[in-house]
Amino acid sequence: MIFFDTTKAGRSGHHSGIQRVSARLRTGLGALVGQGFAAVRWDAAARQWTRADGSPVTPRAEDWLFTPELFGEAERPGFSAWVAQPGCRTAAVYYDAIPLRLPHTTWPQSVARHPGYMKLLAGFERVLAISETSRAELESYWAWAGAPRRATVTTFPLGADGADRPRARNRERPAGPPALLMVGILEPRKNQALLLDAAERLWAEGRDFTVHLVGRVNPHFGAAIEQRIRRLALRQPRLRYHGALADTAVAALAEQCLAGVFPSQAEGNGLPVIEALWGGLPCVCSDIPALQEHAAGGGCLTLPAGDVDAWTEGLRRVLTDERLVEELGRAALNRPLPTWRDTAEAVRAALG
Repeated sequence: MIFFDTTKAGRSGHHSGIQRVSARLRTGLGALVGQGFAAVRWDAAARQWTRADGSPVTPRAEDWLFTPELFGEAERPGFSAWVAQPGCRTAAVYYDAIPLRLPHTTWPQSVARHPGYMKLLAGFERVLAISETSRAELESYWAWAGAPRRATVTTFPLGADGADRPRARNRERPAGPPALLMVGILEPRKNQALLLDAAERLWAEGRDFTVHLVGRVNPHFGAAIEQRIRRLALRQPRLRYHGALADTAVAALAEQCLAGVFPSQAEGNGLPVIEALWGGLPCVCSDIPALQEHAAGGGCLTLPAGDVDAWTEGLRRVLTDERLVEELGRAALNRPLPTWRDTAEAVRAALG
């Protein structure tokens, strides 16, 4: 039996990367396991696992409790004691240590929770990291912190078929002036500011292209970039901010674009990159480790993170070099990409 943690997923209104991973895993594992799968949540008052109707759950020794969520003792009273003596087999997804690496651009609650969260993970039987970058990061943190560990850490793929569309097998260059698409929450880490800096330089040269930005605003750190976007859009109609969009709407918008752009400063995985590649859209990415893992398969042009001169030149090439874009597009269409079915099967195999 696999008991699947939905403590936060059941009440969160955000369509964050973690929430999307949780939803996809719940659907995929549920379909694979059938009657051997059940959603549960941590009841903070009772300090135990319960079903959605509040009835208590006591997993047996051979069962798995699998969590794709972030957690800490402050928000889940009694959870540390349960991890120490769970009475069943335990597994968790690990995303990244961005709250520790970039605390000045991360929600204060996340920064405060993360050290305890990463130490609690060491007490699980299996930890599944969303990239090789994340796996190495977690093990390095445990070694640095001297955390006692029983966990075995492996990586698993995230699915590229987020919009539930068939894999693109051909792609025509969109008609009219080219357009670039960036998908990601508005915050310093995603680095929309660098994209705007490069775009303004290229528009000043007379380049005719559109920039589409998609993503909700980080309520703690996104106000400044949102204000800049809205001010610039008033005098530059080729900049269009769409806010948060459903996956299907993002996929439809991508069909109108020449390339996806991802100038992030840090990522655990960078799921929007492989979702863009699924549709055959070439991508321009920062050369940070997690995105280099995606770029290695083809279809991506990598540029130095934070280097506005390099990004200006790189985007100029994408906008003017049809041969480059065609080569990237062919690579995107022909490279292997995992599906969420593959993700669920990898999790089931890891649990044994």
